[in-house]
Formats: sequence, C-alpha cells, structure tokens
Amino acid sequence: MAELKKKRWLFIITIGLGTLLNPLNSSMIAVAVTRLQEDFALSFVHASWLISIFYLASAAGQPVMGKLSDMFGPKRLFMTGLMLVALASLLAPFSPNFLFLLACRALQAIGSSTLFPSGMSMIRTYITEGQGRALAILSIFASTSAAFGPSIGGFFIDLWDWQAIFFINFPFILMSFLLAIFILPDTKENLALKQIDLIGIGLFIASITSLILFLLSFEEGNIRWWALFAFLITSGIFYKFEAQHRAPFMDVTSLKKNTKVTMVYGQFMSINLIYYCYFFGFPIFLQQALTYSETQTGIIMLALAGFGVIIAPLAGRMIDKLGSKLPAVVGIGLLVIGTGLLLTYHETSSLGWLLVIMSVLGASNGFNNISMQTALYENIRPEDTGQASGLFQTSRYMGAILSSSLLGIMFNQQVGYENLHLVAIICLIFSVLVFAMMLRLPGKLTDSNR
Repeated sequence: MAELKKKRWLFIITIGLGTLLNPLNSSMIAVAVTRLQEDFALSFVHASWLISIFYLASAAGQPVMGKLSDMFGPKRLFMTGLMLVALASLLAPFSPNFLFLLACRALQAIGSSTLFPSGMSMIRTYITEGQGRALAILSIFASTSAAFGPSIGGFFIDLWDWQAIFFINFPFILMSFLLAIFILPDTKENLALKQIDLIGIGLFIASITSLILFLLSFEEGNIRWWALFAFLITSGIFYKFEAQHRAPFMDVTSLKKNTKVTMVYGQFMSINLIYYCYFFGFPIFLQQALTYSETQTGIIMLALAGFGVIIAPLAGRMIDKLGSKLPAVVGIGLLVIGTGLLLTYHETSSLGWLLVIMSVLGASNGFNNISMQTALYENIRPEDTGQASGLFQTSRYMGAILSSSLLGIMFNQQVGYENLHLVAIICLIFSVLVFAMMLRLPGKLTDSNR
C-alpha cells in the first residue's frame, strides 16, 4: 500500500489509459458512419447499428464484468479487457462484410466494458484520500477521448479511411497493458466457475438485450413488440430468481431497498439521454444541414466535449470539499440553461452562438459525470464497487440508446432547424424533471457533508 501511494499518479494514469478506450471508440464512430454507409452500401438505419451494437454490448456487459471483477480480482479483468479490445481492433479493419464488422464492434465493447468497473474498484480500494480528484482525473481521460474522438477520427478518415479509427487504439492499449503489469496491485481472489451465478447473468443479459432491441425498433420504424414481451418475462424471472439465490449475480433485494442508488441510476440515465442527443445529433446536423466536412465537424464538436475536460478538475475539488450534491445541482442547472439556449438558435444565428451553447452543455457534463459517480459511491459498500460501477455505466448506455432512438425518429426524414428544436424541447422537459429530482438527493448544498 505504501509503495502504491508513491506511484499514485502512475496508478491513475494506467487505469485512465484503459478506461478512455470505451468513450474514444464510441465517439470516433460518429464521424465514420457516412463513410461506412458508402463502403458497405448501407442505409442510415443499418449503419447506425455500429453505434447501437456497441452500446447494447456495453450495457449488458458492464455489470457482468463488474461482478467478475469483484470475484476474480480487478487487475486480472482489467488486463483481459485490454487484450479483447486489441483483438477486436486488429480484426475490424479487415472485415469482409458488415456483419463481421458488427461482431468486432461488439467484442470491442465487451472488452472496454471490463476496464471501467475494474478500474473503479481499484481506485475505490487503494485511493482513500482525495478520491474526488482521482475520479476527476479519470473523467478527464474519458472526456478528452470523447472530446477528441470525432476530431481524431475525422482527421484520420480524411487522411486514410475508416479503418484508421481501429488502429488508433493500439498505442493506448500497449501503454496501459505494460504499466498494468508493474503498477496495478495483484489480488488474491480466485473463485471457482461454479460459484458464479451463470443463470442470473444469462437472465440479465436476455432481459437488457430485449429491452434495448425494443427501444431501437422505434428508430427503425418497425416496433418489435415481441422484444417488449420478452423483456417483461425475462426481467420478472430474473428478479424472482435473484431474490431467492444465496449468492446472486445482482442483489435485487438490497437494490430495491436502497432507493438512493436507484435514484442515482435513473437520474444518470436521463442526463445521458439528454447529453447524447447532442453528442450524436450535432455531428449529423453539422454535416447534413450545415454541410461541414468530417474534419470541420470534429473541430466544432470540441466545444461540446472539450469543456467537460476543463470543468472536471473544478468539479473534483468541489466534491472533495462539499460532497456530491452541489456539483450535481450546478451540472444539471447548466444542462437546463444550455438546452433552453438551443431553442434560440435559428437560420440567422452565427456559428459562434452555437459554440457558446455547446460550451454550456459541455460544462454541464464535466460536473454531472463526477458528481453522480460520487453520489453512487457514497451509498454503496466498497466490496460492491465493481458491479455498481457496471450498472452505473449501463444506465449511461441506456440513456445513449434512448437518445439514438429519439434522433432516429426526429432525423429520419430530414435534418434541419425544426427537427433540432423538437429534440431540444423534449430534452428541456427531461432536464427540468431531473433537476427537480436532483434537489431530492441526500446531502447539503453549502456545508461539507464529508
């Protein structure tokens, strides 16, 4: 432990280099969709599955990998995740067809889903002082990769082609893997396979996959009612099975009683529904309505994601001094303001005004990510960090998938100012509701609650 304190920064950097892979690969694809449509002769609905499959696999995989991290040790799972991302990134550029590419994206998502919960488990265990600052640094890794993802992706697609967005992963994978060997602490967990609740895991995956397939069908215009029925059946069986299991994959009884944690998950899902409407909607609007190139779009998008990088250290210091509630209220307040300002953006507005609006929305994300994450950890046991972190990420992906479905409905026929304003009105309603819920979170707005 004493040796780890001396290597604190290397410890955080090692985890950060791994955890950035998920947001990097989810953001780079946004500017590659148009090029992939041309290369594989796809409609927008079919091409959007490159985004959807990543979130579907991540949403189902995060809690599972988090639970395995709690059981078998976070270092072991962290390094396994890096190897899976490397394999997927190596195979994807040589995809002979679209289905093979989708499979590579799913494998990439599963591998990167291992990195966040195992990394958070190690942070929670080995960094007990200044945890808010540590989380802020990790948020910078994630926010920076998300911020520069469209820019990096757009640059390399213009320079080479879509295959470049997969090869970009290897420097980060290699650095994180080599550092992990020497820096990350070994753990002694070594449970037998029979101790894993395989039935519970299978039911959870079936339930969450059915729900996501139902939500995605709204985007495609052909609603899968069978998926909703499958979700209701599998989720009901999952709840009853886990409630009676001696060593459940998910302690649903405790989760039901801990309403604070449930509220955090619900709020974070709603926040990401709003944020990803902008994160995925703005590139489409910029390219199709305002006719900017991939490179120009990537640069403009820095205003949205980049401000989260600037705000994250401030949010981390506020959390260490005041707890999670005040930064959370500030973050969702900025989201309400930014969404309201978007309704003032019209055909005669300048690009500068859009950049201002995007900056406000980006700043809100810098507060929201860290404050909601801290609020979660304030209300769970340390030994449950891996799975709780996985469910936290699942709520993020559910919000992202809902945003994808909303954009598919709003942008299906045409992309213009009117459609953008309809999206903003829906997001404004959600943001006001979340702000009201945020005020009910435990904690004080001014005094320290640490």
